[in-house]
Amino acid sequence: MHAYRQLAIFPEVRAVLAALKERKRAILSNGSPEMLNALAEANGLAGEFDAVISVDALKIYKPDPRVYQLAVDAFGIEAGRIGFVSSNCWDACGAQSFGFTAYWINRSGAPADPLGATPAHILSTLADLSA
Repeated sequence: MHAYRQLAIFPEVRAVLAALKERKRAILSNGSPEMLNALAEANGLAGEFDAVISVDALKIYKPDPRVYQLAVDAFGIEAGRIGFVSSNCWDACGAQSFGFTAYWINRSGAPADPLGATPAHILSTLADLSA
């Protein structure tokens, strides 16, 4: 579990976050607040997010809709105005089903999970999000 606190980011992450600077940016994760903050700090991203939202407050996990609701509540906007980015197809599908516009970063070209919902956008790298 300690390794999760030190995962390396992909090379394009800083540039994409900079390109999205005018938008609210948050982490919404099944990870603990301590793990998420340590990970952001280890990668020099601690000040890049407007919110770090963890499921710890609810004691449930994505893709439970109540988790996605945390982002709606944190920013006080409707779900349809939130773009949700994930490298996990199941998470992007859950977010899309909830009402977010989901972007699945599918670096390996994997087939979509057959979950009854599909992400609005499938990208091969996070850099494609800027477009």
